[in-house]
Amino acid sequence: MKKIIIAVIMIAIIALIAYSLGLFSPSHSAAEDAEAAEMAAAEKLNPVGPVFNADSAYAFIAAQCAFGPRAMNTKSHDDCGEWIAKKFESYGCKITNQRADLRGYDGTILRSRNIIASYKPEATTRILLCAHWDTRPWADNDPDSANWRKPIDGANDGASGVAVMLEIARLLNQNKDLAIGVDFVCFDAEDWGTPKWSGQADSEDTWALGAQYFATNLPAGYEARYGILLDMVGGVGAKFYRDCVQSSFGPTWHTLNDNLQNIDRNTLKAAGQTVIQTLYTEK
Repeated sequence: MKKIIIAVIMIAIIALIAYSLGLFSPSHSAAEDAEAAEMAAAEKLNPVGPVFNADSAYAFIAAQCAFGPRAMNTKSHDDCGEWIAKKFESYGCKITNQRADLRGYDGTILRSRNIIASYKPEATTRILLCAHWDTRPWADNDPDSANWRKPIDGANDGASGVAVMLEIARLLNQNKDLAIGVDFVCFDAEDWGTPKWSGQADSEDTWALGAQYFATNLPAGYEARYGILLDMVGGVGAKFYRDCVQSSFGPTWHTLNDNLQNIDRNTLKAAGQTVIQTLYTEK
């Protein structure tokens, strides 16, 4: 029953914040009266927790992009990983690194590093927030095939989720009033999946290698109440559909247009404030 209540609260919060920012697109299959009732319930919710700072989150995206593309086995990737870990640590989080040599679709050995930043590691009630931090080595979804082998900046696909988590960690450290623990997990080796130009059949197993490693190598005794994935939460014109069927990765996904110019502070605000509201309604 508690999980059902949490789910209803999360949907209502997302609807209220996203609707107020013009980001909410209801399912076309949902009845209008059900939609109206949902919005009415959302409007009765009182905001709790600190105010999410979208400008700060944007600055965290810019800082990651300043390293250049964070493709696996590159110096820019490794340097950015160090920066992410130290930033979380500066906000009072305990850092645990999961390092592993993982095999890419083409047999390339990928030096992977999952970064686990734990707020209040002593707390037994825990929520998991996660996003990947590496970037796609190839813009193989770009409308211009001449760009298919070029690396992307990954402002949205990679940096935005990490930025939202960093801003939440900053606020938690500043306020120190959240009773539960939070684990910020930055997955690596997400985007070395089979490229379109490879001539090979795509396989889901070639993607999210760091997440797969985390799932099969959980810290002893680890258990989270639930997890929230924050990949690609900063794109211009983002639409978050509840039914997932209509959802897409957005027009900049795996293209050279995934850059700072296509990041929207309103989208960051909607995502970040929704997560804060969710965390602060936990007991």
